[in-house]
Amino acid sequence: MRIASIAFGLALAVAGPAFAGDPVIFAAASMKTALDEISADFTAETGTKPAISYAGSGALAKQIIAAAPADMFISAAEDWMDKVDQAGLLTPGSRADMLGNTLVLVATKDEPVDLTTLPAKLGPKDHLAMAMVDSVPAGQYGKAALSHMGLWDKLEPSVAQADNVRATLALVATGEAPYGIVYKTDAVAEPKVHVVATFPADSHPAITYPVALIKDGPAPAEAKAFYDYLKTPKAVAILEAQGFEVLTK
Repeated sequence: MRIASIAFGLALAVAGPAFAGDPVIFAAASMKTALDEISADFTAETGTKPAISYAGSGALAKQIIAAAPADMFISAAEDWMDKVDQAGLLTPGSRADMLGNTLVLVATKDEPVDLTTLPAKLGPKDHLAMAMVDSVPAGQYGKAALSHMGLWDKLEPSVAQADNVRATLALVATGEAPYGIVYKTDAVAEPKVHVVATFPADSHPAITYPVALIKDGPAPAEAKAFYDYLKTPKAVAILEAQGFEVLTK
């Protein structure tokens, strides 16, 4: 089942108008809270305002491959960055594993959950909110974890798929779904939800966020400046405060 949060999805996916000299950044939806703060600091210090589009990594990768103007891509999974790389669109030497994250189960009630009992906790009309399991990394990691634990077949009929991980988070925060699978960083960003379980690291592929510059982007010099700014102590502190593991400093 797919539940589309139309207004929320559009708010994430569409950046403000980019002016000459403003780098165009495509970033995984789970980056929004941290990257908005970093971008504001960067603008205050340099006068350059990144135009950031947030969405599921798969949707962003497909847009870049289809020639959408972009200077930088931050994906929540290696495979979608691989596809952009295979299309020959990455600036040589710019790709780096930037961040790590943790997969968690969230709910509005602060009551710890034994993951093995999750199927029994869902009523006949309840949904488990997840990002798209075939194209959004959070959904792909979630399906892998549930499959590893022998829970996917039991839970699949109850899964409500959203366009990206922040839309998944919104389904739980608004009470449309009692539980959702998101990243730890999303839970940090939403005060209405609580982490009620953490998926074992060995239940899914490692959650790694690669970053790279895109060839022939509209503002390459400004994009490189923002790329470098992401490694500064100030930016690293923001990322860590949001729950990310920073791999490049």
